Amino acid sequence: MQAMCHIDTPKPQIALKIAILFSGNGSNLQNLLEQRDSIQAALAPHGIVPEFVLGVSNNPSAYGITRCENFGLEVQVLPHGAFAHRAAFEAALSEILVQYGVEFVVLAGFMRILGAEFVRKFRTINIHPSFLPLYKGAHAIADSYAGAEEFGGVSVHWVSEELDSGRIILQEKLPKIAGESLEDFEHRIHQLEYTLYPKALIYALCECFAPESSPESTLDSALAFSPVTPTLG
Repeated sequence: MQAMCHIDTPKPQIALKIAILFSGNGSNLQNLLEQRDSIQAALAPHGIVPEFVLGVSNNPSAYGITRCENFGLEVQVLPHGAFAHRAAFEAALSEILVQYGVEFVVLAGFMRILGAEFVRKFRTINIHPSFLPLYKGAHAIADSYAGAEEFGGVSVHWVSEELDSGRIILQEKLPKIAGESLEDFEHRIHQLEYTLYPKALIYALCECFAPESSPESTLDSALAFSPVTPTLG
């Protein structure tokens, strides 16, 4: 009698469209675009196929717009000043994201607070250049540099309607160096961001879209992620 071979059933693939929102230079945006193949490889065992489909900026002068164009990422500019109030801006932003079939939003230096209705509609994560809950707000690097702690840090968190207060996904401390300048401290913070954000994105996507994956395997996939060296200008 011929033995029957066991054939593993392929894991269903979830195609996932992601938008990146930004307001300025867009270095974290470019880093994620440069890492997209490695991010896809890390998520493949969990059945997730992520695709960055859109960049959106509220600032028509943002250099991140040029970065999107250089990487062939479609970009929409939506100046918040053109709207009478935040709700109208967010309604227009939501409409654009729905048009592109976006299911997940990544903030990369997006300098607007998003309201409760938006964050209920779109799963959204953000990166912040401090070890939260320390030093929330727009001046986190300088505040952290001047702080009494022996460390700075970077945190990636789920976005809530309260500034820099959503649940932490991943965070890492950065030891301070005696006599280090603010500029050098800031440079090291950004280098940590480029490493941590792709890992946190992997973890967050698994949490949302591969709930059958164990927390241990999800974290292993994130922490085992090996980023390529960014070519940021």
